[in-house]
Amino acid sequence: MTIPQGSTFCIDLHCHSTASDGTLSPQALVQRASEQGVSHLALTDHDTIEGLAEAREHAGALGLSIINGVELSCVWHRQTIHVVGLDFDHRDPEFLAVLASQHENRWRRARKIAERLSRKDPEPLLTLATEKAGGDVPGRPHFARALIEQGVVSDMNQAFNRHLGAGKPGDVKAFWPELAEVVRWVAAAGGIAVVAHPRKYKLTATKLRNLVADFKRAGGRAIEVSTSGQQSGDLGFLAELCRREELWASQGSDFHFPGAPWCELGRMEKLPAGLEPVWQHFRQPLEVASA
Repeated sequence: MTIPQGSTFCIDLHCHSTASDGTLSPQALVQRASEQGVSHLALTDHDTIEGLAEAREHAGALGLSIINGVELSCVWHRQTIHVVGLDFDHRDPEFLAVLASQHENRWRRARKIAERLSRKDPEPLLTLATEKAGGDVPGRPHFARALIEQGVVSDMNQAFNRHLGAGKPGDVKAFWPELAEVVRWVAAAGGIAVVAHPRKYKLTATKLRNLVADFKRAGGRAIEVSTSGQQSGDLGFLAELCRREELWASQGSDFHFPGAPWCELGRMEKLPAGLEPVWQHFRQPLEVASA
């Protein structure tokens, strides 16, 4: 749907639930989104849409619109990149098949994390982390919470600094498909492929421009211009990159868990003027006057 921007609308097109590496169930997530004033929300769990039905079931009573979303992992020049898929057909059989394959990749990664962190007997840690993930594939935040409960570390920061952060034993890379292949998956399901949080990959400006150019050649249509954790100047740089490549602009909090004020549902910088919002190109336009 096309979502009008105005004072009565708050659009968040990137967040996570316990269906991947978030800490809130889909039901709790949409409740919090509503409390934060979000009017339109895309649940973009990693490589799965298992949380969408629950989110949609509870969103209606809150007056919250749910947009089909997913965040897919892929590789570009040996660099792991995330592509958000928006407004796709969630019943498309071929798309569901590739999501199942991606989901299994995440289980293999979770097992490897457990083995590296608890070499003698990884099962208790994996079981506890899975419980923290609501029974689904645990990500690193769930392993962090499991390590806290086991008394291995005292808090989330310590868990990542010692065990799960970049270069630590729990920083397990998975085998992901190439960027162009993932973009094709989204497009084939009728969706829009979006480069997620472009500045978080720590690429030089030149490499990021090359990434976005390759993404566009593969059929990608948008980039996240406004998201959480951006540094001064990022918004302007990404807006200019968006204009240069003639791509649409997306926005999203990338919310994972409560308690991080820099990463809260619905809290993003306003898109700069002159950009074409991605929601204007969703499949089923919804014409509502802006406030």
